[in-house]
Amino acid sequence: MGANMDTSITIRTNQELSAQIKALAASMDRSRNWVIENALRDYVENQSWQVEGIKKAVQSLDNGLGINHDAVTKEIDIILSPRRKK
Repeated sequence: MGANMDTSITIRTNQELSAQIKALAASMDRSRNWVIENALRDYVENQSWQVEGIKKAVQSLDNGLGINHDAVTKEIDIILSPRRKK
């Protein structure tokens, strides 16, 4: 297969979701494949963004750039203390 060739993926889903996809495709005058492919693309992009963010956050912590949990808790207590007295 070349780099630009499409590939097939088979999934199983319940009838309700299948009907929703079919109805959405019809209302958009698109194919079910178009709806599913766009949904998958959006999902993969979103998950990839989150995974990359988590990797960067872990690396930041590994490099000592994080804030200690106890320090954050203490700061929150200081901020909220006057409100709690009311």
